[in-house]
Amino acid sequence: MISWMNAIRRTRAIMRREMIERLRDRRTLALILGIPLLQLTLFGYAVHLTAYHLPTVVADMSLDAHSRGFVDALRASGYFDVEQYVAAEADVLAALDAGTARAGVVIPPNFAADIERGQSQALVILDGSDSFSVQSGYSAAVAVAQAYALDVAVQKIDRLGQHLNTQPITASTRVLYNPNRDDLVFIMPGLIAMLLQVLAVNMTAQSIVREHDLGTIEQIMVTPVRPLELVIGKLTPNILFVAIDQVMITLLGVFWFGVPFRGSVWLLAGLSFLFVCAGLGLGLVISSVARTQKEAEQLTALLMLLSLLLTGYIYPRSPMPPVVRALGNLIPLTFFIRIARGIITKGVGIAYLWNDVLALLAYVIVVMGMAAVTFKKRLD
Repeated sequence: MISWMNAIRRTRAIMRREMIERLRDRRTLALILGIPLLQLTLFGYAVHLTAYHLPTVVADMSLDAHSRGFVDALRASGYFDVEQYVAAEADVLAALDAGTARAGVVIPPNFAADIERGQSQALVILDGSDSFSVQSGYSAAVAVAQAYALDVAVQKIDRLGQHLNTQPITASTRVLYNPNRDDLVFIMPGLIAMLLQVLAVNMTAQSIVREHDLGTIEQIMVTPVRPLELVIGKLTPNILFVAIDQVMITLLGVFWFGVPFRGSVWLLAGLSFLFVCAGLGLGLVISSVARTQKEAEQLTALLMLLSLLLTGYIYPRSPMPPVVRALGNLIPLTFFIRIARGIITKGVGIAYLWNDVLALLAYVIVVMGMAAVTFKKRLD
């Protein structure tokens, strides 16, 4: 009993010391609380997965009602902004090379005659250096071409005095959770999770390294504080600051950007606590392994890059090779992104999330043990 009381007393002393250090450094505290809000605001306005209003150059060599109608249909879709007309395909390619256009449309001289024969073809050229422009522009061009071709066919049948007895096959689609296909609804839960991990890891990655650089690690070594007590003592104050940041960025996403929150606030709060503990523990592992603050910064930057690529934040994980997916499973963000999207976007409960919750719980246990072991070895 006495040993437990002593352990709690030593842990509280480390917690108090860490809290005083955070509160004394007003500039760092302001950055901790302010930067996530700034990042969320910038990402919310800047990041979009669908590219609208692509600057478009048109080479209309037919110059008839059909060619103008096709160009008008492309413009009306909202994906193509016709900014320039040129004489030939070579001029279109030159505009794409120069970067003044993201898309080009080439209409052949016999476009109208080919339409009457049912063999018309127009060339849409897209700038392949921008993947989002290619994906959005290709889908839009195919859809506009099909709709325009169907409209021309119906008009031709009407002119002949006939009736279209059969309708083309159409697919009835329904988009769940995000019927308007708003990019922010997809991005915002993952962005909140990403910012939480960045904040949690950065806050603790410099922790033990800073003790070495300031020369205070020797003071800790002569105390009876044990490695696990030091880990818990350094984590606990940081959890408070990360929790404040989470509340602020979640409120900003919901009330400023209008992202619907369909699930349980308390469930998200509880699982966020688990995720924050995992992130803080991972930051302590980095802090224990790194020898200098520069090494800690480089390891943190590598972790952030892997998080962007491998966790499903933007790129789907299903097409990734098994080895790459396994590497992504070493990052806690992989599990929490699915949790955040499930609660915020879908409104599901713990029954649908328990696999990721158990993975996060196991991650917390392992990473805390690693932080304590690596810190002990470093002291030795």
